[in-house]
Amino acid sequence: MYSLSNKYTNQNKCVGENLENKKNANSIMIKKSTFTSLVVVLVIAIAISAFFAGNYVSNFNSDKVTQSDLKNAFAKLEEKIGTNTQPSIQPNTQPIRVSVDDDPMKGNPNAPITIIEFSDYECPFCGKFYTDTLPLIEENYINTGKVNFVYRDFPIQSIHPNAVSAAMAAECADDQEMFWPYHDMIFENKSTWEKQRGQNLVNELAQYAVVLGLDVEEFTACLESNKHLDEIKNDLQDGQSYGISGTPGFFIGNDNSGYIKVSGAKPYQAFEEILEEMLAQ
Repeated sequence: MYSLSNKYTNQNKCVGENLENKKNANSIMIKKSTFTSLVVVLVIAIAISAFFAGNYVSNFNSDKVTQSDLKNAFAKLEEKIGTNTQPSIQPNTQPIRVSVDDDPMKGNPNAPITIIEFSDYECPFCGKFYTDTLPLIEENYINTGKVNFVYRDFPIQSIHPNAVSAAMAAECADDQEMFWPYHDMIFENKSTWEKQRGQNLVNELAQYAVVLGLDVEEFTACLESNKHLDEIKNDLQDGQSYGISGTPGFFIGNDNSGYIKVSGAKPYQAFEEILEEMLAQ
């Protein structure tokens, strides 16, 4: 139903081990032997990063979810993500059905258009969208009642070892009806918490709860128990079933007409064009 041009291709997104936009492949020539060597190195790098990715869990005092359980669960979900390093050439312009689940929403719940973001707090392109694009969407569409915005988790743990912890912390803040302030604080302090590990990471995330006036004891107990791990895994599974292979990934539309997929940290103008076209229908 929605006719979009090829400008909405997958660019500026965190995909597997590839954190940068690919340059024009026609401008680079690589020998077959060299290419094979690079592939071998890449596979080894993924294996090493995946091994260390789950280490933060060892300091979460929980008898419900072990480090091995967490690593195995997310490894299964990331099998397709980690191997898909080449963004697709064409956007998904055919509307599909997408669930908002029970995830945090901002804006008028009865708005004619919904934007569903699948995001990773540690992804630099998700941070770019938060800084450069979301404020303008919020000012011109969310605050005016035209659009509501839903955040769903898609932490790619193999390359972002603290992303799951950050996602669980935001869910714990949501238990106290403070998701969006905590969501903002995570993105604004990304350069600090992403360097921490183990109990230092828990302490850092708890400090943000202190600043926001949350019940810190309740927040910390929630975080250390991995209370919202299943919710995050559900978001990952849903995103993967909808074709998300990197972050940020967006679905724009509504339940009646369906949603179109937009991949990457597109500039505000790209979202504006899509939204105006949809609102005019």
